[in-house]
This record gives sequence, structure tokens and C-alpha cells, in this order.
Amino acid sequence: MNRLNFKAVAICLYIVGIYWISSRMPSMHALFFPTLGAFSLLFIAHPFSPGKLGKVAFGAVVSVLIGTALSYVYPGAVSLLVNLLVVIYLINRFKWNAPPILAVSLIPFFVHTEFVWVIPASVCASLIGLVLTLWIAHHVERIIPVQTRRASQAESG
Repeated sequence: MNRLNFKAVAICLYIVGIYWISSRMPSMHALFFPTLGAFSLLFIAHPFSPGKLGKVAFGAVVSVLIGTALSYVYPGAVSLLVNLLVVIYLINRFKWNAPPILAVSLIPFFVHTEFVWVIPASVCASLIGLVLTLWIAHHVERIIPVQTRRASQAESG
């Protein structure tokens, strides 16, 4: 199984797991959001770099915090416009270069929860899980080729 396929399978299993948790436990409903798939594809399309992944995940958490604050203060078109302008500025300023960051900042404008902190906490938890899943997949990928080579050498030797 090549590297992209292994990571893709790991990410798909992670997303299915998050979906299952969010659909079975109402308190965890906000863990699953469509942009998680976009982050997944973005993360597996590039070489594994904890620094880069962390930077994008950090940008997403910052943007969802901004969106949450603005939608909480005034849930309307003006705060949506301010959210878009601020998040686009931050994406350009810090070179986050990840369109899903803008998308997660919009979640608070269409998902309403009883507690204001639920959406940012859910986005943060989901992205930490995603980065952790990729970290594990990266290390498993590094082990599998070594074991395959050793098995081939043992058979031929």
C-alpha cells in the first residue's frame, strides 16, 4: 500500500469515527463538520510536516474563535462580513494558505449550540485528532516498508 493510500485510509477511518461519535452522542454533534474532509485532503496532499499541519490547525482554531465571537455578539450579515474580511486578512498575513480555514470560521453562523464554546472546542478537538491520526499513519508508513524489506531479504537469503 503506498503512502497516499495508507494515509487516505487512516483519514477516512478517522472521519467515519468522528461521524459515528457525533451521530450517536448529541453532546458531540459539532465534532463532525464537512470542512474536516477538506482539511484531510489538504493534509494528505502534502508531505507530513507537524509544523505546517500545526500552523494550519492553529489558523483554523483562530478563525472559528473569531467567527464564534462575531456571531455571538451580532448574528447577522454585518458580523459575517467582518468575519470574512478579518479571516481573509489573517490567512494572507500569516500565509496559512488553506481555504478550509475560512470555511470553519463560517460554522458558527449556521450551527447553533447551547454553549458558545462548543463549536471552537469541537473544531479544535477534531483537528487535533486529525493531526494525531496523520502522525500515527506517518510513523506506521515508515515501519511497514522496513518490515517488508526485511521479510523479502529473509526469504531470499
